[in-house]
Amino acid sequence: MSGHSKWATIKHKKGALDAKRGKIFTRLIKEIAMAAKSGGDPDMNPRLRTAILAAKSENMPADNIKRAIQRGTGELPGLTYEEFILEGYGPGGVALLAEISTDNRNRTVSEIRHVFGKNNGNMAEAGAVSWMFKKKGDIVIPKSAAKEDDLMNIILESGGEDLKDEGENWEILTEPSAYEAVLEAVKKAGITPASSSVSMVPDNYIKLEGQQAMQMIRLLEALEDSDDVQNVHANFDIDQKLLEEVAG
Repeated sequence: MSGHSKWATIKHKKGALDAKRGKIFTRLIKEIAMAAKSGGDPDMNPRLRTAILAAKSENMPADNIKRAIQRGTGELPGLTYEEFILEGYGPGGVALLAEISTDNRNRTVSEIRHVFGKNNGNMAEAGAVSWMFKKKGDIVIPKSAAKEDDLMNIILESGGEDLKDEGENWEILTEPSAYEAVLEAVKKAGITPASSSVSMVPDNYIKLEGQQAMQMIRLLEALEDSDDVQNVHANFDIDQKLLEEVAG
């Protein structure tokens, strides 16, 4: 499991995300609106279904979801966003992908370039690191919440791909098309995931320690603080204990 997945899980467990709920809602509303541009019916639009699922998991009110869909379909006025991915390297040569949604491309690229440079990283050309990642459904479950055999049965019956032992957690990987079915099967079994999303999962990881680990966390937080960054994916791995200490 990537350091970033561990980081997200730890923050969620500690409730640190509650302080940023407004920012989370902003990102989710953007994602729903962008997804709805391809059609406002979630039954016919897998990306919109996934976005609504994510919004509901954060307890977003139904009215907010409805308005976001209407902005995307053009029923309500709203800003026009452009989507693209920025690639770069962090401390220790870690590969990073930042998913961007912005109404001003030039401004955002300049801001993200500054964030990389200020935090011991650098921007890269398109395609420089994206080949290291594959889109997967990623469901993280505390070991205290489920047994390995039970999860393996769920995976086999619902179309999951792999089950990994990640220390304190199990990690289920799926093809994006199977993500909803596997997540629903997990929840029907009475199991609550620590985190779940369709994510860009790296083929391999770079272990970071000491100063490089701290620099990586600062870079990650700076990128996540940008209003135009929807998601960050990276192939770093940092010791669980250190991540928990930094999360406070």
